[in-house]
Amino acid sequence: MTGHPGEPYTGKAGTRPANGPDGMPLVLEHHVLTSLLGAWALAACAPAEAEAVEEHLGDCGDCADEALRLREAVGLLQRPESLDLDPGLRTRVLDSCLERRPPRVPVPEWAVAYDAETARLDALLQDFGDAEWRAPVRLRWYEADEASSRRTTVAGVIAHLLTVDGLVAVALGLDDPLGDAAPARPTPSDRTETCWRTARLPPDRSVRAPWREQTHALVRTVSFTGDGTGRTTVPYGDFELPLHDAMLDRAFECWVHAEDIAEAVDYPYDPPSGRHLHRMVDLAARMLPAVLEHRRLHGLASPVERRLVAAGEPGRSLRLEIEGSGGGEWLIPLDSPAAKGSAEHEVAHVALDGAEFCRLAAGHVPPREAAAGQEGDRAAIRDVLFAAASLSRM
Repeated sequence: MTGHPGEPYTGKAGTRPANGPDGMPLVLEHHVLTSLLGAWALAACAPAEAEAVEEHLGDCGDCADEALRLREAVGLLQRPESLDLDPGLRTRVLDSCLERRPPRVPVPEWAVAYDAETARLDALLQDFGDAEWRAPVRLRWYEADEASSRRTTVAGVIAHLLTVDGLVAVALGLDDPLGDAAPARPTPSDRTETCWRTARLPPDRSVRAPWREQTHALVRTVSFTGDGTGRTTVPYGDFELPLHDAMLDRAFECWVHAEDIAEAVDYPYDPPSGRHLHRMVDLAARMLPAVLEHRRLHGLASPVERRLVAAGEPGRSLRLEIEGSGGGEWLIPLDSPAAKGSAEHEVAHVALDGAEFCRLAAGHVPPREAAAGQEGDRAAIRDVLFAAASLSRM
């Protein structure tokens, strides 16, 4: 602020000009310069004021010491910036390169999420020392509507991913990482327990190389075969998935366990890109009707109120609304896995964040605490939330 025209500048607070009169440097009294030290430390002074303060600091030792202490305090108040690269940077760089020169052998769209998530996890692992590889990790999932867990290490998690990804490798004709030790029943938990039990030594950093080589081999193989693998199925013991869905399932588990690892070493880790997260949500939503039917047969879900709906016919439905990144809406048929979701027969509505829904499907969020918004048939809502949690496994 300035005084009235013609009035001399006195240097008092509230009356000094933002710039010196006639463009000349400000001449301020000592107590005024002292009062500006805090603003100067925050880089909030006007240019002329900052220049006056800095000139004064060269002549006044007491103010120079105070200015140094204030600058150091400001540094402590500022949040440290992450040294991690933007997780979307790799995708943007690749997209830019591919716009100029398309790949001779492109990765199929249904395998891109797996390629991205394995690359992100590998980037997280690259600077780990022995202490990080031995850090304890607790794997979590839901079984018979009860929270279950298994204790291992960061290296043990990578061994788990290696052996379960091996199901896809075997389906594609590649070597099984378990070799002759592979159990007859190809469930993820059986394979993992076999790996941990038969290893001569506890897993350590050496597991990273075979895991990463296998991820590259899977992406390379599906890229060369492309849609020629469209009818390939991957057995999971109690069920099987088409190859396209199995690759997405493996991308999902890679991200979930990467979060487990990041939590164990106290390191930030972001969810997948919205495009990939949407595909993961879609896979879980498509699996829910069959899971509901399985749970109903075992007395874990509400019985059908009237009758089973014929295949392709509309029936009672729950609207699953996913908000934020990866969002969308899905109508989940409640009375038959072959029924058609119908807005006209909607009896309930559940809204969740995309990453939160995926963590529910991974068994990392209790079903009763998952939904941000619920409306309608309470039994139907409970059935769907618990069905989503029962998608989880070790």
